[in-house]
Amino acid sequence: MDEVVGAMADPVRRDILVMLRHERLSAGEIAARFPISRPAVSRHLRVLRDSGLVRDELVGRQRFYVLDPGKFTEVVDWLAQFTRSSGWQQRLDALATEVHRTRRERVVREATEHAEEHTA
Repeated sequence: MDEVVGAMADPVRRDILVMLRHERLSAGEIAARFPISRPAVSRHLRVLRDSGLVRDELVGRQRFYVLDPGKFTEVVDWLAQFTRSSGWQQRLDALATEVHRTRRERVVREATEHAEEHTA
């Protein structure tokens, strides 16, 4: 996980990850979007590849980079402990839902009984 987090620590690498979210791109296409040199972009791509966040596919003479979301799972699971609501919150939400459902059913039942009394 340290290698993955370290790879994501650099803003250029984060931008590359965002670029690869929906499409595969060649190293040249990625480099064209940055004001830094192509060798610098290549080094960033190597770090991302070595960390397992991206993989490269050779198509003819071109190398395309693709996001590999599997490595994000461990980081996401670890981060979830800080954002996950407590078990109590989930229980209280369920209780609130049950209370509203019970009230709604009671109102419908009382309205039905009232209507039956006046039609009988």
